[in-house]
Amino acid sequence: MPSPANETTPIASAANDLADLAATAALRERFHSAIAPVVVGQRELLDDLLAAILCGGHCLIEGVPGLAKTLVVKSLAQALALDFGRIQFTPDLMPADITGTEVLEEDRGSGGRRLRFLTGPIFANVLLADEINRAPPKTQAAVLEAMQERQVTVGGRSHPLPDPFFLLATRNPLDQEGTYPLPEGQLDRFMFLLQVEYPNRTDEIEIVRRTTGSANASLAPVIDRAAIAAAARIVHALPVADHVLAHAVDLVRSTRPGSAGEPEWLPRLLRHGAGPRASRFLLLAAKAHAALDGRPCVEIRDLNRAAPAVLRHRLITTFEADSEGVSPDEIIARLITLRARSG
Repeated sequence: MPSPANETTPIASAANDLADLAATAALRERFHSAIAPVVVGQRELLDDLLAAILCGGHCLIEGVPGLAKTLVVKSLAQALALDFGRIQFTPDLMPADITGTEVLEEDRGSGGRRLRFLTGPIFANVLLADEINRAPPKTQAAVLEAMQERQVTVGGRSHPLPDPFFLLATRNPLDQEGTYPLPEGQLDRFMFLLQVEYPNRTDEIEIVRRTTGSANASLAPVIDRAAIAAAARIVHALPVADHVLAHAVDLVRSTRPGSAGEPEWLPRLLRHGAGPRASRFLLLAAKAHAALDGRPCVEIRDLNRAAPAVLRHRLITTFEADSEGVSPDEIIARLITLRARSG
C-alpha cells in the first residue's frame, strides 16, 4: 500500500479525518465573517495572514500610509482572541524599549533586594511592528532573536515569548529618509512579504461611508486558541504528493542564477535567488491554503498562489532589472509560466 506522501486524495492518520479538515475551512469563514463589519475587502490579505499564523510564520506588510494595515492586524488579533501589541519603531528605539528590562526591587519587610524582569511590549501573541525599518541595527537584532528563537535575552537570561507569537512588521515603500534597510538575513526570516494595494472604487466608497457615520462596528472573538492549534496541526499533517513537493523545490531553485536549465534572461535580471528556507515556507503556505479551502491535498495552484508572497523579498534584482522596471513579481510570474510549460 503506498505511503500517505504518495497519495493525492485521502487525508488519513496524520490529519485524523475529513471532519477536522472541514472544521479548518469553517474556521476561515468564521474569521472572515467576524472581520467583515470592521475591515472592507482585503480578503486575500486576511487569508495570507491567517495562513501564516497556522504555519507559525511572520509577515512583512508593505504599503503606503492610510491603507488600514494597523486596523487589519488589530482586528485579526481580536477575532482570534489573541493578545495584541503595537510598537512604533523610531531611530532612537533601544532593545530594552521592546524586550523589557530588569529592575532592582527591595523587600521592605526583610530589606533584601532582588532583580525582577519587567516585560516589554514584545510579549504579545500578535505584535505589530510599525515601520520596522526605522529601528537601528541593535534593536533589529533583538527583533531577529524574537522571530527566530521565540524568546528574548535580557541580562544574560532568556525569557520565552507567549505561544503563539506572531510578528507583523510594516514598511513604507516610499519614505526612505531616516530608515535602516533590513538585511537580507532578517528579510529571509519573514515567511511572507504582503503588499497592500489601494482599494477599488466600490470598497473605497464603503470605507468612507463607514468611517464618516455615527455607527461604530464591534468585533467579538469567534475563534479560540484551541481551534487555532487544531487547525495548525491539520496544516502540518496535510499529505503532499512527491511531484508537488518536487515542484515547490524546483520553483525555488529556478530563481537562482546558474541553476540547471535556467532561462537566458535570468542572470541579466537576478543577482541572487531564494534559499532552502523559501522552499519550506512555500510548501507550508500551499498546505495552509489547501486546508483553509477544505481540500485534502496540496495542488500546484496552491504553490503558484503562495509563490509571490514567499519569494518576492528573497530575490535580489540586478541594476538592469531595476532600470527596466522589472519587478520580482514579474520574474516570479515568468518562472511559474515556464514551469507550467515544461511540466
